[in-house]
Amino acid sequence: MGGQAREGNVGTGPGVITPDGSPVEWWLRLPVGREPEVIAAASPPGAHLLELGCGVGRVTRPLLRRGFAVTAVDESPEMLAHVSGARTVCSPIETLELGDERFDVVVLGSFLVHTGDPAVRRGLLATCRRYVAGGGAVLIEREGDDWHERVPRERELGNGGVVRVVSADPVDADTSRIRVEYAIDGAEWSQTFLSHRYGEGAFAGALAEAGLAFDAELTDDGCWIRALPA
Repeated sequence: MGGQAREGNVGTGPGVITPDGSPVEWWLRLPVGREPEVIAAASPPGAHLLELGCGVGRVTRPLLRRGFAVTAVDESPEMLAHVSGARTVCSPIETLELGDERFDVVVLGSFLVHTGDPAVRRGLLATCRRYVAGGGAVLIEREGDDWHERVPRERELGNGGVVRVVSADPVDADTSRIRVEYAIDGAEWSQTFLSHRYGEGAFAGALAEAGLAFDAELTDDGCWIRALPA
């Protein structure tokens, strides 16, 4: 295991499981998606990026190749052990301490903004606001509108891997317990976590509470957005 599990988060399968239930061995096998292109298109050339929740560096490495300077943050030392070429900081995002540093772009990917604990959600956005420069931007990945209803569903990754969202069981009006299963090369993992749904206007409200203002959707499906310091 990779440390004390976060409340509501459970992971199973071979290898190290991080506190949020993520299996390190799975993330090492997961191919990079559109994230680097989305981030690069919304960032000034050569910008200094703060990547919150970098995991094994799946997105970090392509950003480095594009000429960005990256400070990569993750709470799991087992994840960070696979990140090279970037400055790394081992810390929970919500309690990150970097003094007076500020960054051109702060990135909060992997749908972390939906984490089930309201105090942690506020802490994530507060960290984004604290470390973004005055003229900078915060890039956030959020869930699709129907992700808690469109279950079960399955996605093939093209490298033999499969992701299955098996269930989304309501915990309260705005929170579901999500179970995801991963399979590749004969190995299988599962991850169960709490996910908060933002209702009409709630996402913009959460940004505003943190001192951020919604600026633009960066992808056609609205899953990546840009927020600016308010």
